[in-house]
Amino acid sequence: MSTNALAEQLQRSAASETNMVKSLADQGLLEHVPYHGVRLTRAGERSALRIIRRHRVIELYLIEKLGYTWDTVHGEAERLEHAVSDELVNRMAGTLGDPEFDPHGAPIPTAEGLIAERPLRSLRDLSPGEAGIVGQVDDADSGRLQRLAELGLRPGARVKRLAGVGAPPVMLQVSGEVVSLEADLVEAVLVECDDG
Repeated sequence: MSTNALAEQLQRSAASETNMVKSLADQGLLEHVPYHGVRLTRAGERSALRIIRRHRVIELYLIEKLGYTWDTVHGEAERLEHAVSDELVNRMAGTLGDPEFDPHGAPIPTAEGLIAERPLRSLRDLSPGEAGIVGQVDDADSGRLQRLAELGLRPGARVKRLAGVGAPPVMLQVSGEVVSLEADLVEAVLVECDDG
């Protein structure tokens, strides 16, 4: 990825991004080849997986043990992920039964950096009549998460696409109820398909 693309994605200035890239390269976490972009080193990948693990375990712990809702937990987990120790995260994970997935269905890396993989498809790509189980939802927008929860579109929910080939709205049967989804919600849901 180019440093300009990285700056745009992170909504930071190019100069700020260049300084961050240089610092991470000096720490051995990424390789930067001018005019060709950046990529994580093995150490960088391990560090990234460690932060992802922390974030996702903290999210699940806050929901399961402290009563947070799935649409409010992201910001709190971002604040805590850099402050807690690996030991605390491992104890939290153990208390939760060493879960494989966070509350939004995203895989939680193990302490060794392994990630459970499963075949997921975008809800957008289902044809009318195809069914499956919600596997993961995009957690970037709390308002969208609230709407998904209201419609019952959480990981584990059974869905069947009824209509809506092409442009939304898409008609779905969600755990027995018929709902209509606009584009932003359709794009936020990934499913594990089945024959039901």
